[in-house]
Amino acid sequence: MYDLIIAGGGPAGLSAAIYAHRKHLKFLLVSENLGGKTSYEFSLPNAEIHQIVRGVEMVDRFRGELEYLHPARHTASVVSIDKKDNLFTVNVTDGTELTAKSVIYATGSQIKQLKVPGEQDFIGRGLSYSAVSYAPLMVEKQVIVIGDGLLALRAAAELTQVAATVNLMMPSRGALNTLLGQKLIHSMKVVLWIGYKVEAILGDYFARCVRLEDPEGEYVDVNADCIFIELGLLPNSGPVKNLVELDEQERVIVDNRNRTSCPGLFAAGDVTNVYAEQVLVAVGEGVKSALSAYEYLLVQ
Repeated sequence: MYDLIIAGGGPAGLSAAIYAHRKHLKFLLVSENLGGKTSYEFSLPNAEIHQIVRGVEMVDRFRGELEYLHPARHTASVVSIDKKDNLFTVNVTDGTELTAKSVIYATGSQIKQLKVPGEQDFIGRGLSYSAVSYAPLMVEKQVIVIGDGLLALRAAAELTQVAATVNLMMPSRGALNTLLGQKLIHSMKVVLWIGYKVEAILGDYFARCVRLEDPEGEYVDVNADCIFIELGLLPNSGPVKNLVELDEQERVIVDNRNRTSCPGLFAAGDVTNVYAEQVLVAVGEGVKSALSAYEYLLVQ
């Protein structure tokens, strides 16, 4: 029996584990790996990435501290979580059944990919899924944003503040009828490619070009210094969907103390409806969830 089980080893889960240890809780970290999406490195030609303050450095410190402390860890993924008589049962992929008084659910999300030739080859090498993370590096550069939802439009709008040209590639008109969409339509820095289908991502060591198919079936290559795929995230909320309230995107709804609609079950990071999928945000949410779980356990 554990005081707390932390599901997920990304930024939120790692920071939650550090604070659970500092509060002397009997806890177990359940995760197949440590670091989550921060395990992916990003590089650009002629760009000094190390000059940018990134959340990955903080996550590495948390990971190093945990490895030094040797906390209880179960290397597996959560399949389902049930609650009965104020106790949680956590079922994991190796068939183990774990029991705890409380749970922090921080399993993150999956990136929506284009699934076109070249995409897997260039991930982290001129191709990114987070413009908000790397926009500061795009000063006077030619960039491509792929997507037609509000996430893609926000990314394009932010990039117009620094980039020379933003090629916004949209399979449909998507959210162009919004105020943000109208602003992009009238921006001198934005080139719209509406109705074009992405066929492939091309390059050498780095991603350099997107091959498009136009509505008439003709191909056109668009070069860029960096390519951003902004299709959104798929939250890994399946194992708790029968326990907690989810929003329309199936993210776990939490309050300002990271409490879910299920008492004793807390959530943090990209799996929740908290604003901005950023490493440093997830780190803070993980800390909050651990403090909230500790407070909950004090009266159990």
